[in-house]
Amino acid sequence: MPALPSCLLEPLWDQFAALLPDRGEFVADHPLGCHRRRIADRKVFEHIVLALVHGSGYERISSPGCSDRTIRRRVKEWAELGISGQVHALALEAYDRMIGLGLSEISVDGCITKAPSGGEKAGRSPVDRGKQGLKRSVASDASGVPLGIVSDGANRHDSPLLGPTLEAAKAQVGTMPTTVNVNLDRGYDSAKSRALVTELGFTAEIARKGVPAPIQAGKRWVVERTHSWMNGYGKLRRCTEKSGKVVDFYLYLAATLVTLRILIRRATSRYRWDARPTTRRLT
Repeated sequence: MPALPSCLLEPLWDQFAALLPDRGEFVADHPLGCHRRRIADRKVFEHIVLALVHGSGYERISSPGCSDRTIRRRVKEWAELGISGQVHALALEAYDRMIGLGLSEISVDGCITKAPSGGEKAGRSPVDRGKQGLKRSVASDASGVPLGIVSDGANRHDSPLLGPTLEAAKAQVGTMPTTVNVNLDRGYDSAKSRALVTELGFTAEIARKGVPAPIQAGKRWVVERTHSWMNGYGKLRRCTEKSGKVVDFYLYLAATLVTLRILIRRATSRYRWDARPTTRRLT
């Protein structure tokens, strides 16, 4: 049974493959010559999607035609090239062209997940008895489409990551509208956060400390739903990667799938195409 339905996997692979560098059929730098064929990128990509969805180790998802060492080498290579971030930018462009991004209302929030192997983006988790954890800060549009992602240790507070997260969103989207309102929870309730938002030319709606949440729920709930969608991928719930670039590779790959899922769900009521999915559930 495939890890993803074809309506998500195929368009993702088409854009992903277009960004890959050209490689020969054989490994050029093999010490014994050119008699070892290079594993097809598509096969390795399918194994990486399995690792992302199920969160399994590379040894568990490896196959006779694709070893765990091959998966690790290829993930490291593609993470160095930043391909998942580029694919996410293309997905945002397609969504904006077909549906339209709601950039007038941006919500930012952080989420802590497990990182039992430690690594460059791990830190002591304040909500998991000091175990190693990963903090991801996500900015989403008014519908919950993930725009920009920043990762750090779980011991980092949300407010220092606000600026890098908004900058990451601007880098992925490109041109921002003249009027942007940023919705934040009470963790960002400080003069420094307000000054930062003003410096970027945005307005802010920040929940006040000491006021019950239901009274000031606001519009930021969409980013919490986005975190829930991203936590549906096992590699993000329990990240065992130690390289910061590989962590970001999986984060943006998951954000791309979330964007495609929202795009397909919203496009089915506006457009008709031959391969239009018939099921309402897109995992």
